[in-house]
Amino acid sequence: MQATVAAKYSPFAPVPMTERQWPHRTINHAPIWMSTDLRDGNQALFEPMDIERKLRLFKTLCDIGFKHIEVAFPSASQTEFDFVRTLIEQELIPADVTIEVLTQAREPLIRRTMESLQGAQRAIVHVYNATSKPFREFVFGMEREEVVEMAVSSVRLVKELAAAQPDTEWTLEYSPETFTATELDFSLEICNAVTAAWDASPQRPVILNLPTTVEVTTPNVYADQIEWMHRHLARRDSIILSVHPHNDRGTAVAAAELALMAGAQRVEGCLFGNGERTGNVDLVTLALNMHTQGIDCGLDFSDINAVARTYEFCTQLPIHPRHPYVGDLVFTAFSGSHQDAIKKGFSAQKADEHWSVPYLPIDPADVGRTYDSIIRINSQSGKGGIAYLLETDYGIVMPRRMQVEFSGVVQQYSEHLGAEVSAAHIYKLFTSTYLQSNNPRLHYLGYRLSEATAGAQSIALNIAVNGEALTLTGQGNGPVDAAVHALGTLGHDLRVLGFEERSTAASASAGSAQACAIVELSNGGGQGFYGVGIDDDIVSASIQAVLSGLCRMTESAAQA
Repeated sequence: MQATVAAKYSPFAPVPMTERQWPHRTINHAPIWMSTDLRDGNQALFEPMDIERKLRLFKTLCDIGFKHIEVAFPSASQTEFDFVRTLIEQELIPADVTIEVLTQAREPLIRRTMESLQGAQRAIVHVYNATSKPFREFVFGMEREEVVEMAVSSVRLVKELAAAQPDTEWTLEYSPETFTATELDFSLEICNAVTAAWDASPQRPVILNLPTTVEVTTPNVYADQIEWMHRHLARRDSIILSVHPHNDRGTAVAAAELALMAGAQRVEGCLFGNGERTGNVDLVTLALNMHTQGIDCGLDFSDINAVARTYEFCTQLPIHPRHPYVGDLVFTAFSGSHQDAIKKGFSAQKADEHWSVPYLPIDPADVGRTYDSIIRINSQSGKGGIAYLLETDYGIVMPRRMQVEFSGVVQQYSEHLGAEVSAAHIYKLFTSTYLQSNNPRLHYLGYRLSEATAGAQSIALNIAVNGEALTLTGQGNGPVDAAVHALGTLGHDLRVLGFEERSTAASASAGSAQACAIVELSNGGGQGFYGVGIDDDIVSASIQAVLSGLCRMTESAAQA
């Protein structure tokens, strides 16, 4: 098998370069971004966008902050030609945006392309021809010199036609298609010939775009190829070095990042990686990767949901729920250990400090996402996630031992349900497990406090036991202690192991703030029983918590 594979697929030769510099560099600023969603992305769709959808996506790309947008292949169809005319004639192009169009290195197509751009304020004309040996031999039947002449004659024609439209600011872009499969010395030869034919200067630079038309090597080899060209190109100060990575090996983002370290200044790609075969480089992932490193990416994804919904509408392609940064589940943790770490990270995170929450490389708020769905519960979840949802959605903060106890209740329910458990379901389980008001055997009716001797308090506690109304009295150093002593008159030897009270004001789902009291009781044995009370009045909440703990204690004894 190995011999067969080796005979069928020969590896590409390494780049002849020593002392490469890119491994020692870091990305410290954003590149020039070029979106090809309306051209490369559009031609890869099951059903290409109509003008209405293209206009909507064009506006979104402008709002995001793209300054170079490849809008069409005007010579490919009347629809593509008309879209360019619509943008120009209806003056839909923002003053700081330059549209780009693509054409093959063929005279009739170039003339049609230049015709589509009449009246544009600025335009990039993107000319390409394939340069690799298989294309030269099998597709064109040409020698190297003939392929160079194909590129150079096309550039001269663009230059001639551009001179006839002096009111437009013209930029030439040239791509040696199949660059990564082309001999480097030939790529250099044809790029230098194009640069000379355009007479590029620092004031009138040419964009040389070096694509991974098909991804055929590891990203480090692509970085070597980019650095080699960066070092050897003539008129380097008159060139904007651009890359257009495809994703055939699934490494387009890595290839783009390493290419930027190797000297590239511009990146072409699509939102969310749309494009031929496995797609173009994902510009959202690439830009937000920079954002996580503290680099201003220059693009606005502060409302990533709106961008995603527009993209899905226009392209009719779904975004995977685990897609980096934007997928519906990327800020969602089901794993119990992940949930616990995220909860603790949120508690420790301070607004004026660097983001450092476990398992979340980016603050969801930076892309307009909320924390509501970060933690979701299924049978794999643990106490941290459950506690997080109760705290964020209902303002209920459980003691740690109570978290452990209640997670067992939720897990059992989830396993029985066989599905995700919502925050509302968790709250319902919590109230049915811990709230005294749900117990018909022992029911709270009310109380009356009065001052006793030596600073103690007396309580008259009104309850119903199996439907019979009773008034119990007791004294203690506070309402809870007094209620415990009052219940002792029924023969219960109660001890308070722990007591907490707080407001549910942090709740996003529970409405107006209420008092929440949590008590842990024992009857002298080792096991504690938690009870919860929620009420507008803190004393009522505390007494209800004691009654709840007592009910759970007696029920446990009855089942033993």
